[in-house]
Amino acid sequence: MALAGCGASGEPEAAAEQARPVDVVAVTTEPLVLTTELPGRIEPVRVAEVRARVAGIVVQKRFEEGADVKAGELLFQIDPAPLKATVSRAEGELARAEASLFEAQARVKRYEPLVKIEAVSQQDFDTATADLRSAKAAVRSAQADLETARLNLGYASVKAPISGRIGRALVTEGALVGQGETTLMARIQQLDPVYADFTQPVADALRLREALKGGQLSAGDSQALSIRIDGTDYQRQGELLFTDVSVDPGTGQVSLRGKFANPDGMLLPGMYVRVSAPQGSDAQAILVPQRAVQRSPDGSALVLVVGADERVEARPVHTGAMQGSRWQISQGLASGDRVIVGGLTGLQPGTKVEPRPTQEQQASRQ
Repeated sequence: MALAGCGASGEPEAAAEQARPVDVVAVTTEPLVLTTELPGRIEPVRVAEVRARVAGIVVQKRFEEGADVKAGELLFQIDPAPLKATVSRAEGELARAEASLFEAQARVKRYEPLVKIEAVSQQDFDTATADLRSAKAAVRSAQADLETARLNLGYASVKAPISGRIGRALVTEGALVGQGETTLMARIQQLDPVYADFTQPVADALRLREALKGGQLSAGDSQALSIRIDGTDYQRQGELLFTDVSVDPGTGQVSLRGKFANPDGMLLPGMYVRVSAPQGSDAQAILVPQRAVQRSPDGSALVLVVGADERVEARPVHTGAMQGSRWQISQGLASGDRVIVGGLTGLQPGTKVEPRPTQEQQASRQ
């Protein structure tokens, strides 16, 4: 009876010690480029406002709205007839001034020998010399007026100041422009390449600087950027141009700018994008699947690992950046630790388990 009693009491203990099968991932280190995704806006590299520089009536529009234009291409034609008349008038004034100059030069040339023999008074000679200088000044003034008139005639042909994509026409044929102000007629934006302006919290920038200084991270390819149009899978690679030298006191953010090629014109000014900015690289990064990280009641992170005696241990960890579907673990795990990623339901520390590699790790070993 005593032996039978021992056997009966031993069966529950054996059942309680039956190992539970769980899926585990063996921790390994790998190089990791740390990135952060930040909101940004697309800005054109250059913007030019096409304005009327002379007053007149628009007689022709020579471009297609929304098309690409080249620098120097004719966009609008302002009625040149009044300006041509002004040029002709200026040419006539210049001819008159030149005739007066010729007469003044002849008089001075004639008086020069006569004043020496006192056949002409010194006063008359001085008057002739002054008239000559006035005639020369009048010629210069007339030449300037003619040059201005010719410039205005050239401004009647409104041309593109830069190459880029032109928007809608802000004036139509028959409109009076340039009357008292330089009328805005169209706007040209250079869209290849384009800028992406975004901001980053200054605290993140300082942490990155300290990590780089302390050797926990290396700079890596710090100039590589990528952007994604929000709500789509469209991506584009670019480079970081600069970080602003000041911090916005209202938001605590520092401004950054990236430059991206845009040959297909998909990136448009004002477009909202998500910018993936590099934050350094970690040559010995530890990454675990997101499902392996649990949260304790106080909000701290922990993972369940398989101990040396095949029993479950709760390990507090510090999480870093989320990289896809995996968490970066900055503290709490070492290479070789076996982290439980499957069969976690109801699993408690101290439970006897039967670890088995996940299908992903088995495939990688093969």
